[in-house]
Amino acid sequence: MASDNAGRYPRSVLSRRSMLAATTTSAATGTLAVTGCLGRGRQPTTVVMTGATDFEEILHTDEGEPSVQQALWDAGLDEDISVELQTVVSDSAQRMQDAQSTLQAGRAPPDIHMMDSGWTIPFILREQTTNLSEALPTDIVGRVEDDYLEAALETARHPETGDIHALPLWPDFGMLLYRQDLLENVGYDTGGWDVEPPSWEEFAAAVADARDEHDIDYGYTTQAAAYEGLACCTFTEVMSTWGGGYFGGTDDLFAAGDRPITVTDDAVLDAIRMMRSFIHGEADDYALEGYPQIAPSSIVQWTEEESLAPFESGDAVSHRNWPFAIAATGADDVFAEDLGVMTQPYAVSADDAEFEGVGGTAAAVGGWHLAVSPYSDRTELALEVLEAFTHEEVMLTIFELQGFLPPHLELVEEADPGEIGPIARYTDQLRLAGDNAVARPVTDVWPEQSALIFQEVHAAYRGAKTPESAMADLAERLERSEADVAESERLDQEETDGD
Repeated sequence: MASDNAGRYPRSVLSRRSMLAATTTSAATGTLAVTGCLGRGRQPTTVVMTGATDFEEILHTDEGEPSVQQALWDAGLDEDISVELQTVVSDSAQRMQDAQSTLQAGRAPPDIHMMDSGWTIPFILREQTTNLSEALPTDIVGRVEDDYLEAALETARHPETGDIHALPLWPDFGMLLYRQDLLENVGYDTGGWDVEPPSWEEFAAAVADARDEHDIDYGYTTQAAAYEGLACCTFTEVMSTWGGGYFGGTDDLFAAGDRPITVTDDAVLDAIRMMRSFIHGEADDYALEGYPQIAPSSIVQWTEEESLAPFESGDAVSHRNWPFAIAATGADDVFAEDLGVMTQPYAVSADDAEFEGVGGTAAAVGGWHLAVSPYSDRTELALEVLEAFTHEEVMLTIFELQGFLPPHLELVEEADPGEIGPIARYTDQLRLAGDNAVARPVTDVWPEQSALIFQEVHAAYRGAKTPESAMADLAERLERSEADVAESERLDQEETDGD
């Protein structure tokens, strides 16, 4: 959500809030609204891509105003080539279903699909994307390989060949926001938290003291509803900071069928017990000793927007969310420089964690990619558009107009502070998030496994199940899922050998 002195930040925050409202509405009704250009009667050099209204706002703007389209032309895209947006609802699950029905039917346009990093790999495995490692010029592929955030690229590659099949457009990171002024008023020095986050124990004690001293309702708010965000992101972060993982370390994220199931390990159970302590307090039989109650029980019903509201209104000391929340709470008329931002606290260091790639601070990675449809009759034009998106000036334009982080994260430092608003104060923390990004284990069965995970974790958070029973049930269900994948692969191999 980018800003300048003309007030683009408030506009962008409203855009994201509208997006979240649309998510709730579409999920409740089960409908998918598709508007905008569908490619009928389009000019021969028009490329159609999908996207939500928050991207539509910056693709084309009033004449003379900066726009993504103009930035693409300035980056060398032939000025005869224009991009039109097929606007879709912002709900990620609904967008996945729409892309799936379109690609399964072999329809185009759209020529370019904007895909959530959480579900791009299944489309790659179904051969419904174009291999960019082969289709783009070698120097462009090399630039992407060298400069782009690896955690984002991992979710855009073919898990077997390593080829890039989608171009990261912008990443997103889970961040921890806190009231620096309130914590310092009760004697806590948070000066180093931006570069070295505290332990969960220190963090919990600090926010509990600040909450009690200032008579504030909540110490900590986050997202813990039974939805994708719990499995992919908020629990992934907490679990990782305890040294745990769904399938061991980060080496086993993207290949289902033969992975260890590690959700019954002590690291995962302790992560749940800590959250039980935060939600229910020491009276809970499964609370973790030394961790005070700092979160309301209502977090088990909250997604991004509901959890942000108490913090933004001054009723919470700290809050976990995505960088858009920095725009909402770091403005001069909210908390301004009293807003502190960091990556997640941790319980187990990376050196002490059993598995590779976990332990220490963490930031769940989200974001969106661009994938060229294999059914497009304008593939060459679409590839030229993607090539233009790899230029730094285009990434910076997107960042400055709407605050979407560049996939080449080093560019954050080059953005005009007057354009990007409050986020300019926290570029070091965003780069630290990129260095400690944790990806969800995206495979072709992740949508199914994600639902299993958030159902069981949610049951454990609410107290409907003990941490041990919830994770035992989850382990059994994940083992069946992995076995089904392995059996399917065996049958496919037998069929191939028979041919």
